[in-house]
Amino acid sequence: MKDGTLGSVPQHERRFRVQSYEMGPDGRIKLGSLLNYFQEAASEHAENLGASVTDLISRNLTWVLSRYHIKIFRYPLWKESLQLTTWPSVQRGLFALREFEVRDEQSDLLAAATTSWMLLDIKSKRPVPLADNLPEYLQDSRRAIFDLFGPLPQVEKVSLELPFRVQRRDLDWNRHVNHVVYVEWAAETAPQDILENFQLAEIEVDFRGEAFFGEAVLSQTEIICLGEEPLLSHQIIKEKDRKELTRLRTLWKKF
Repeated sequence: MKDGTLGSVPQHERRFRVQSYEMGPDGRIKLGSLLNYFQEAASEHAENLGASVTDLISRNLTWVLSRYHIKIFRYPLWKESLQLTTWPSVQRGLFALREFEVRDEQSDLLAAATTSWMLLDIKSKRPVPLADNLPEYLQDSRRAIFDLFGPLPQVEKVSLELPFRVQRRDLDWNRHVNHVVYVEWAAETAPQDILENFQLAEIEVDFRGEAFFGEAVLSQTEIICLGEEPLLSHQIIKEKDRKELTRLRTLWKKF
């Protein structure tokens, strides 16, 4: 791993080698494993910038993910070596944006993502100003995916629904469900025909609430469009009070 420059702006590079336990039944990397690569690289870079969760928690602050948009152009295979590059792009009010790109050994782009983060006061659960609470670091306005993060549609007609109960393995440092788990719950609720014949090519996520150990949640899916590139809308809610936790939109393709 190394920190380099993107123009005059620091970027962070992290190399990964796809392991056998990260593979799915189709012989390609699991979606959750790929998303974990993004999370690991972002955490390392934040630490290098003096803005990691461990740096912040002593001041009762932490990072929370607000939005996520990822495009996957090819799922890597077992033993493939990957280079993941991440950088902070812009700050918009209370939101700090971070970008990602994954390339193979031939420098072909396999995946790209843009994310939006808030700095949260742990006690009040309210966002705090970035400039007042972060060290200064350089940014690059280049976006891996251009997205203004407008609202995602709410599920209007539930086509499929699956229940899940939050396990300890689902929790992260903030003691709530890790963002990767929400994406996996949504994907599990896609129609069986789509799961068997397509792969996720694009995912948009709007995180709206927290789920904790032992809570029961429902993953709901609405089929927007079938055909050569199925489009689905998802939401994850708490079973008890129907509180909305996450909205998602997924596009599926054959690779």
